Amino acid sequence: MDYDDFEPNNYIEHLSDVEHSRYLTFKHIKRKREFIATRILRKRALGAQRIQYNSIGAPYIDGIGFISISHSSYLVGLAFNKDYMVGLDLETPRENILDIVPKFLAPTERHSFDSTNKLEMTRVWSTKEAMYKLAGRKKIIFKEELLLSKNASGNWQGKIINPDHTLSVQLDIFDHQGTVVSVNSCEIERIE
Repeated sequence: MDYDDFEPNNYIEHLSDVEHSRYLTFKHIKRKREFIATRILRKRALGAQRIQYNSIGAPYIDGIGFISISHSSYLVGLAFNKDYMVGLDLETPRENILDIVPKFLAPTERHSFDSTNKLEMTRVWSTKEAMYKLAGRKKIIFKEELLLSKNASGNWQGKIINPDHTLSVQLDIFDHQGTVVSVNSCEIERIE
């Protein structure tokens, strides 16, 4: 859902009492707009069901399936799957992405991805953000524990390395109105 300048207080009716209480804790207008836009999108796509958050801050809607939420500039997205966890990320390409490449690109990934290309690195960053949402934990080192590769067909494959197991996930990456969108295209698979 695309949104721009709007007065979030004019859309309070889209919030439950609990959501309204949370909304009142936000200080910045951008955060208020994101929160309201997400609830409007939720209502349009899934009805008035309340978005809840687990112990690590991942959103879910009790009893209907798995969701993932992302914001970028004035765009909000909500991915839903009734059968398996979903990780979504929206990224607007930014000029300084090449400055932070050493923080998220593993040496082994340099043969698959062009580390001098801003759009390619935005796609890698976005994909790793989506994988982070699937890992089920915080404090992840992106360049060591979230690894990417491309197969012969050009499909992106992610590996999430957790302390006691490794997960594999196939990812879809595409551009939508100047925004990079990354989402897992199938269920994550435990491989070790």
